[in-house]
Amino acid sequence: MIQFLLKGVLRDKNRSLLPVIVISIGVFLTVLFSAWFRGIFGDMIDVNAHFSTGHLKVMTRAYAENAEQMPNDLALLDAEELVADLSADYPELEWVQRIQFGGLLDVADEQGETRAQGMASGRAIDFLSPGSREAERMNIPQSIVLGALPSRQGEALISHEFAERFGVKVGDEISMFGSTMNGGMALANFTVSGTVRFGMRALDRGAIIVDIADAQAALDMADAAGEVLGFFKESRYDEEKALQVKTAFNAQYADNPDEFAPEMLRLNDQNGLDEYIALSKSMSGLMIFIFVFAMSIVLWNTGLLGGLRRYNEFGIRLAMGEEKKQIFKTLLYEAVLIGAGGSVIGTVLGLSAAYYLQEYGISFGAAVQGGGMMMPEVFRASIGPEAFFIGFIPGLFSMTLGNALSGIGIYRRKTAELFKELSV
Repeated sequence: MIQFLLKGVLRDKNRSLLPVIVISIGVFLTVLFSAWFRGIFGDMIDVNAHFSTGHLKVMTRAYAENAEQMPNDLALLDAEELVADLSADYPELEWVQRIQFGGLLDVADEQGETRAQGMASGRAIDFLSPGSREAERMNIPQSIVLGALPSRQGEALISHEFAERFGVKVGDEISMFGSTMNGGMALANFTVSGTVRFGMRALDRGAIIVDIADAQAALDMADAAGEVLGFFKESRYDEEKALQVKTAFNAQYADNPDEFAPEMLRLNDQNGLDEYIALSKSMSGLMIFIFVFAMSIVLWNTGLLGGLRRYNEFGIRLAMGEEKKQIFKTLLYEAVLIGAGGSVIGTVLGLSAAYYLQEYGISFGAAVQGGGMMMPEVFRASIGPEAFFIGFIPGLFSMTLGNALSGIGIYRRKTAELFKELSV
């Protein structure tokens, strides 16, 4: 019977062409937007984790309350010991030290006089320790425009935009003025080893990235760190595991009233990311519901029109002794065949478009910047395993539902009326 129905669907274009087009468009949009939203939310979470929040972050309680001000006078002491303890207690995570600081970058001319100055947001990470993955985690090698990564103490990366604005070249000397952990004046000289562009306005306006040992020396932060970040080694962010680690760690200091006692936060707890993570989880389900509902309405109307056109056919089949329920079943079988065909076509087209967006993305420029949450300027899709089957849910269900709703008319009409229409 399936072969018979398939021949009928293929030969009668009026029966199948419009539903296949509608389903293909709906499945195409479902697959494309599912992959795109997955990419947007995944990139947003990764960017915030790698540059700012970590999957987990440890700070002093006082620092956590004023984290936006980068108060290094409230930093963690004995950072090496803390990292060692965290690595022993939670070996599934990689723990790294970070320092964020603000300052004034001074560019001197050939006579050593100030030629240009600009505000800069500084980040100190571990560039030089053997096996450190900090540069790769922050995507620095791929973001370098000129020059190279720092290879020795005293070298720094600056944003390419800052370098162009003030005419700074690779190999030039720059000075950084700021404040030490103890409130004194900090002054450090660096050699520009390269320039970077991350595609995030907050960093590209004026950033300086140095090795953490240089920052500790310049800011009088020996064996201190503003933040200790944890990253899951074997997987992307897992909020349930992160909650378990956070709860266990904070329980150790629950009875300690010291404002300098360490406190751990999850990625969810920072930069307003919790609501975005919840939104990312519900987006696919919401999108499928919308497309199923919309396509079902369209296909219901299509089925009603097709049913009216096929009353003569139904009359002949009833005259030959076929039961109403059998006719209804064949309508559903046809719906499955048409839905499967449209779903395959839509999925192929959706995956093709999603692959393009995954490789090239769409740039929204400065429109997405601002606020406490970091976002990339280029939004890319991300094709996951669900992209290969998610379109079949609305594709098959909506067509079947549409035909089922339109096929109810077979039961509502009397056999005599169908015979009468046959004779007309």
